[in-house]
Amino acid sequence: MKPNLFHHSRIALAAFLLVLLGVLSLSIGVAEMTLAGLLNGDFQSTSILFASRIPRLLAICLAGAGLSVAGLIMQQICQNRFASPDTTGTIDCAVLGYVATMVLFTGMSKWLDLAVIFAFALGGTLLFVRFLQSLQFKNTVLVPLIGIMYGNVVSALTQFMAYKYDLIQTMKSWTVANFSSVLQGNYELLYLAIPATVLAYRFASKFSAASIGESFAKNIGLDYQKIVLIGVVIVAVLSSSVVMIVGVIPFLGLVVPNVVSMFVGDNMKRNLPWTAFWGVILVLSCDILGRVIIFPFEVPIAMIISIIGGTTFIYLVLRDKARA
Repeated sequence: MKPNLFHHSRIALAAFLLVLLGVLSLSIGVAEMTLAGLLNGDFQSTSILFASRIPRLLAICLAGAGLSVAGLIMQQICQNRFASPDTTGTIDCAVLGYVATMVLFTGMSKWLDLAVIFAFALGGTLLFVRFLQSLQFKNTVLVPLIGIMYGNVVSALTQFMAYKYDLIQTMKSWTVANFSSVLQGNYELLYLAIPATVLAYRFASKFSAASIGESFAKNIGLDYQKIVLIGVVIVAVLSSSVVMIVGVIPFLGLVVPNVVSMFVGDNMKRNLPWTAFWGVILVLSCDILGRVIIFPFEVPIAMIISIIGGTTFIYLVLRDKARA
């Protein structure tokens, strides 16, 4: 009875924290919006709420949960706790795809843009995973270092294309994640995070089996390469949709799954919901902080998460070295 009571108390506390931060997010902004105005049906207040504040809150939740789950999946299929969309080239390939859409498909459908970005993210991630599988070592720190080098090569190609077509300023401003531009009608592609996360939960046990190794997965009757492909597709969907709508949020997919596993354990099916939840909490907290530090101006969320995520990443590396 006591463990069950503790479980329910933890869920209730988590729900309260989410609601509290959600209300704060809806309340903070330069444009004036009052509770009295909302209750009286004031046009300005209701327009701000439904056209800007609620879409922004939903985009934060979807992006935070999506990238955190993507990081968790990458750690499973790469068999490395420091693997994430940031350290395996997924984000860099998605940015390359975004620049390609600006060059080749300017003014076309958002779905076409997303398809191109997804194709680049999928192809680039598959290439890295296949390369990783061919290596004979599984050094914890060396794997993400190789991924970062690979991402830098892709990033150099992206910048070359941007310079060639005079898109460097657009690319630089867009890749710094910021939710201030999120409005009703331009964020809905982020809803892809919901079915992708549900699918990830459906395959959680198989991803966990794949994380032990190819031979183990085959011994229990799993198609290892198929499971890896499904995982990469989910990661590419989550990463490409966030990159297209919000920009690049660094370290999120790396830090959140590791911190959650320290407290919840390594069972993916059990810690996936908590990974999604704490991803939302982290992004929501950093977004609120970015809005109030130099109010009425705004600090891009990417800067705040970079400080928190970079510090946590260094701690995780030192902690892993001390345990080795």
